[in-house]
Amino acid sequence: MQSKIIERYFFFILLFVTFIFSFLIFRPFWVVLVLGVSFSIVFSPVYEWLNKRLSNWLSALLTVLLFIIIIGGLLFGISIILLNQSQSVYNMFANTGDTSPFIDSINNSINKILPSGISFNLYEKITNVISVITNNIASVFTSTLSTLFSLFLTFLSMFFFLKDNKVWKRAIKILSPLSDTDDEKIINKLSLAVNGIIKGYLFVVIIQGTLVSIGFAIFGVPNPALWGLVAMVTALVPTIGSGLVSIPAIIFLVATGHTMSALGLLVWAVAMVGTIDNILNPVIVGSKINLPPLIILFSVLGGISLLGPVGILVGPLTISLLYTLISIYRNEFQHSSS
Repeated sequence: MQSKIIERYFFFILLFVTFIFSFLIFRPFWVVLVLGVSFSIVFSPVYEWLNKRLSNWLSALLTVLLFIIIIGGLLFGISIILLNQSQSVYNMFANTGDTSPFIDSINNSINKILPSGISFNLYEKITNVISVITNNIASVFTSTLSTLFSLFLTFLSMFFFLKDNKVWKRAIKILSPLSDTDDEKIINKLSLAVNGIIKGYLFVVIIQGTLVSIGFAIFGVPNPALWGLVAMVTALVPTIGSGLVSIPAIIFLVATGHTMSALGLLVWAVAMVGTIDNILNPVIVGSKINLPPLIILFSVLGGISLLGPVGILVGPLTISLLYTLISIYRNEFQHSSS
């Protein structure tokens, strides 16, 4: 009897130690795995359609290739716009020859707005930016290689999650102590949440970037398409994302003497772009995963604070899982105990 107890304790200690080591082994790649699972869920309809006509692995491969083409096409289009509009910026400075009057005008305009005792020096800011870039070229290169490797692993994990999706679901049901019905409920809920978060945020980001481009074009900010693309990236930061592009543009208009255009852009940024962000984001994402908009907002902000950019996805997913588990507890365990 005592040997059985020792055997059981030994088993649980071994299981716990193995679990900790497994967690540490997979820890550097959990972001890649989360992204791979998420993208495979979003593109699963494409895979299912192909799988009716082609083999398992070929359907998964074609789905991943389609995903890569979409990502590559977006990056290529953004690069073309960046190149064209960067050339126009370069030509503007090249034609004027000396950029000092332009920078001096910005310095003077901003310093007029600032309270006395506070000064702004654009030359110093530009020098600092160049210094940071110069001093961190090696780390930028390393980060680029790391990002490319992470992308490759994301595509690879996406391929296997698509190809073996039924195997993964069966493994989760076998390992989980919950009933298969509850496991299915959790899987379906998280799938809906992933689709809602990724598609919802993508829709809102595109809308925001388009509105920023329109506003910049109306009020005379140079290269509106370029800044619209930048706004799409910064819009991933909830609440203040588009402001990271709009505020410098308003300052630029004030600095160049276009005060009325700056005021108009400020009204546009607050009334149109900011409102769209604060209303559509929680409503669209919340309607997909049945969470109140306020909970969605705080889960996104908390996720970003804890985990960085990937928290945009993980935060709402965690809260959605919590809601599902509470629902299972109320429907199953409370009924069985009463």
